Amino acid sequence: MMIVGLGNPGEKYARTRHNMGFMAVDRLLEKLGKRADKEICSALVCETYIKSKKTVIAKPLTYMNLSGEAVMALMARYGFKPEEIVVVYDDIDLPPGTLRFRPSGSAGTHNGMRNIIAVTGRTDIPRLRIGVGVDRSVPLADYVLSDIKADEEKLLPAIEKAADFLLEKLNG
Repeated sequence: MMIVGLGNPGEKYARTRHNMGFMAVDRLLEKLGKRADKEICSALVCETYIKSKKTVIAKPLTYMNLSGEAVMALMARYGFKPEEIVVVYDDIDLPPGTLRFRPSGSAGTHNGMRNIIAVTGRTDIPRLRIGVGVDRSVPLADYVLSDIKADEEKLLPAIEKAADFLLEKLNG
């Protein structure tokens, strides 16, 4: 199985709404006592075995809107099929703190997932969306790239729940 958390690399983006995927994957890695410290296929990667199954946990370094490049390269390198992947990302269409898992579908409003679908040509990639809501009074790019501080009380527990969900998937 491969878990891919979407986000933007660098300290500037570390605690932004658009990095919820990275934060969930980081929390999962903490729970596993692991680190994504190898750079492979334009991603920070943790290679491990869980229940005797090869497991890859990755954070693309390509920036959000080009995530498909890293995901496609990782799929090719490790031989994972679309249904063996879970992509984790923020979603403005869900209320802050809400989690939603879907085994397939469109990208909705998310450019990172849209790029993954475009590059792989597949819509049957499972995804875990973490709701961050939206503030229509602020330009969308400014909102998703803003610090989570204002919604911490809803978003931090969602990161924990997402990590627990992913851990269950891995232990399946």
